[in-house]
Amino acid sequence: QVQLVESGGGLVQAGGSLRLSCAASGLIFNSYIMAWFRQAPGKEREFVAGINRSGVGTYYADSVKGRFTISRENAKNTVYLQMDSLKPEDTAVYYCAKHYSGSYYVTGSYDYWGQGTQVTVSS
Repeated sequence: QVQLVESGGGLVQAGGSLRLSCAASGLIFNSYIMAWFRQAPGKEREFVAGINRSGVGTYYADSVKGRFTISRENAKNTVYLQMDSLKPEDTAVYYCAKHYSGSYYVTGSYDYWGQGTQVTVSS
């Protein structure tokens, strides 16, 4: 049974940093592309960042490029999201997801999701 468990969310002031972690179990972790999505109140869930199986290839939404960094440790079955220079518009629930098939950028390409972790950025 695949499980994804996020941690590291919290309340931070604008300009601050947070590091999210997603611990995976029940799968051969290094066989899958992984990604982070986020969902703000009243908005659709949106792609934030993705990383390929080896960790060499990374992909970002334009809104976070240059501020967020996705990485993974296959030996620990964990994917991370380092978030720097946070803005109030980054406030959302952040979800970790396992890729299944198709475009990296759409929710329908992912078959397992974590429960989410809240990130709140105050101005």
